[in-house]
Amino acid sequence: MSYKVDNAIIMAAGTSSRFAPLSYEKPKALTEVKGEVLIERQIRQILDAGIKDVIIVTGYKKEQLEYLKQKFGVKLVENKEYLTRNNNSTINAVKDILNNSYICSSDNYFAQDPFETAVDDSYYAAVYSDGPTQEWCLTEDADGYIDSVKIGGSDAWYMLGHTFWNEKFSRTFLSILEDIYDVPETAGKLWEAIYMEHLDVLKMKMRRYPADYIFEFDTLDELREFDNTYKNDTRSVIMKDIAARLGCAESGITGVSVYKTLDNSASGIYFDACGKRYRYDYDTKKLEEHK
Repeated sequence: MSYKVDNAIIMAAGTSSRFAPLSYEKPKALTEVKGEVLIERQIRQILDAGIKDVIIVTGYKKEQLEYLKQKFGVKLVENKEYLTRNNNSTINAVKDILNNSYICSSDNYFAQDPFETAVDDSYYAAVYSDGPTQEWCLTEDADGYIDSVKIGGSDAWYMLGHTFWNEKFSRTFLSILEDIYDVPETAGKLWEAIYMEHLDVLKMKMRRYPADYIFEFDTLDELREFDNTYKNDTRSVIMKDIAARLGCAESGITGVSVYKTLDNSASGIYFDACGKRYRYDYDTKKLEEHK
């Protein structure tokens, strides 16, 4: 059976804190990669495939994504719970329009267009890891349906990229989500975690892609590996300020990781530069060696 695609939903509500400091200044979806804005490239690929109904779910710095409505004719849906819940709240925000739907992450870079107007069955995109990985690894049964999901593995296929939900999958998932939405433990769960707890009724296949087909950048260092123009120019006001104050090139600032105090009174980044470890506070702009 083939399912005609009704729409494509792009999740762009989260803060992407691991992508600091770039994500502190703008949504990760608006990062330019190899000359194209990530979410713009994905929208074009969806439209070029013949899918005309594109919905962007916004939250963090939502005003910066408003221009997409006029530029591409997409619809914006706000996830007002993006700060207090994981991406299951994004699924809840579009529950009235989910049917035969692509669910996409706004920060994926597809080397080729993976979208099509008709899809045979629900699936999750997967790529293969040679050796160990901490990604969500998959196995499948004799009929090709995913029968286990495990975080971490070796020499395994793992979740990366887009997913397609047929109408039955959408109805079943939304019914489960409605039943558990107000349970406190649900708030922090990825929708994928809810899915892996109900593999017996949420039937989805694995669609395999080559290693050079789907890319995702969780950190600035990962982005630099894919687009080397970021080594010397991060397009970040914060990084340029740090480089100027330390008297080093932006390429000399590496190993960036985010920090946040327990009471949320301060946040910023740790990083390596000039053979030392530093800490930079977003609010005060205080820069100090971290020992």
